[in-house]
Amino acid sequence: MSTDADDGDSRMEKINVRVPETLLKEIDAEWERRGYSSKSEAIRDALRNWVNPPATLSEETLDDLEESSKQIERGETRSLDDVAEEYDVDLDAE
Repeated sequence: MSTDADDGDSRMEKINVRVPETLLKEIDAEWERRGYSSKSEAIRDALRNWVNPPATLSEETLDDLEESSKQIERGETRSLDDVAEEYDVDLDAE
């Protein structure tokens, strides 16, 4: 997982950061497990997410997704093809 080229800026500046020992141990345990080639790459990615946080889903949306998963498990859903066939809808029509 390399995200170093995502921002189009290949210039690098070195910074010094002090972190608590417990946090450093957690970083050491995670960066390789998550597929980063280096600890620096993982920290750069974390900083990018801090500057430009990824979109988050609302609690309502998360609840809806959980209910949808339960409906799938219970067999309460139907495919689009099945519904289109029942209502005689041509999905290929433009």
